[in-house]
Amino acid sequence: MNYLIRMGVMLWALVFFTTCKTEKTFDDMLQESYVAVEGGRIWYKIYGQNTSGTPLLVVHGGPGAVHNYLLSLKALADERPVIFYDQLGCGQSDKPQDTALWQTDRFVRELHSLVSALRLEKFHLIGQSWGGFLAVSYLQNYGSERVLSLTLSAPLISTSDWIADQQYWIDQLPEGLNDTIRKYESLGDYAAPAYQEVMGVFYSRHLCRLDPWPDLVVNTFSQMNTEQYNYMWGPSEFTVTGNLKYEELASFLPEIKLPCLITCGEYDEACPERMQQYQVVMPNCRIEVFEGASHMHHLEAEAAFNQSLSEFLKENDYSLAFWI
Repeated sequence: MNYLIRMGVMLWALVFFTTCKTEKTFDDMLQESYVAVEGGRIWYKIYGQNTSGTPLLVVHGGPGAVHNYLLSLKALADERPVIFYDQLGCGQSDKPQDTALWQTDRFVRELHSLVSALRLEKFHLIGQSWGGFLAVSYLQNYGSERVLSLTLSAPLISTSDWIADQQYWIDQLPEGLNDTIRKYESLGDYAAPAYQEVMGVFYSRHLCRLDPWPDLVVNTFSQMNTEQYNYMWGPSEFTVTGNLKYEELASFLPEIKLPCLITCGEYDEACPERMQQYQVVMPNCRIEVFEGASHMHHLEAEAAFNQSLSEFLKENDYSLAFWI
């Protein structure tokens, strides 16, 4: 009898949910289009739009990068819609020259505008690097009512923590290279060939350890909005001179009650020790460190990363059983 009652309730809920849909649903959205935001239009594309799982919204890093380097996540589109977008000033989105638009708060409002425009009633959220900062800021500003889970892939959470961690990695460079960095930074000569050479060594260790770099990464760097990156961040991953220099979100982490997955590589710019510090203060969070990998661990350990993410999302998918 209890089984029959439950089935009856589920059937009623299904009918109610279906009949109460808004006139235009997520499934009706264009697979690829633009959304008007403060300062212009941003481009988005949905893969696996009609699959049954709860949508995954992907927030890329930078600032000033494009979504391309995260396209390996398309592999999950056979399970759920996967939504990519380019932030304003990046990729296929509009590129206004007004630096007043290059502020964290505006990028958070931009993310909210996209969620609203796509009518995402329930979704999973993943932010990579600077995208992790935006994802956490979104929760801080708009709450978690719509978000079923949060994945932070090598996230920027605290600029001061990030700077300290990069200094740790710089100290591990071959003898003399850290002195080169400090010499040219003291001179403010970030374009010096010697400085650029050391930057390349650092990136090959801590940004992407694959040789050669995957096409997705090369394509992303070829489209990089370097003016936006320099204005908001600085001349390199380890030197911060822009308006993100004093951004801090670590104190907010204990307030995130959502299921959360933090991922990083063994040699990641987002140091494993730091990620573990963040993980332990979050009530419902676990961490996965990919051995031998770095900041691009989602590509360096692509199959393992996608499997881990897929399993995590399935564990926290939206279903009738969840809301009855």
